[in-house]
Amino acid sequence: MTLRTLDRAFGILLALGGLGHALGSWRVYRAEPMSLLWALSASLAVFLLAAINILRASRHGDRALAWISFAGCLAWIGFALWFGFLIGNLLDFRPLVNCIVTAALTGFSLRSALPRAA
Repeated sequence: MTLRTLDRAFGILLALGGLGHALGSWRVYRAEPMSLLWALSASLAVFLLAAINILRASRHGDRALAWISFAGCLAWIGFALWFGFLIGNLLDFRPLVNCIVTAALTGFSLRSALPRAA
């Protein structure tokens, strides 16, 4: 498996996590429209971050996109850790998987953003 394939695979995993978040949000909050709105907005953020990462994996040399991806990934790791803190368990499956997948994407993004040595 090449690094490019692995990079795309992590982007797809993040998108699948967004789908799981949307479905879980619907199940839990469908009777609470305000909470559902905010939960689904987080799902949209994950979908957009996944799309940026999948696009970045295909666009070598687009360092601006790579930096945007890097910043988004760092922010998402922060949100995942914050969620883990709020539920009182940083090792809960939900924040832990989000942090692992997004940390991998952060590394791929940084690798894409930095200039290559000649």
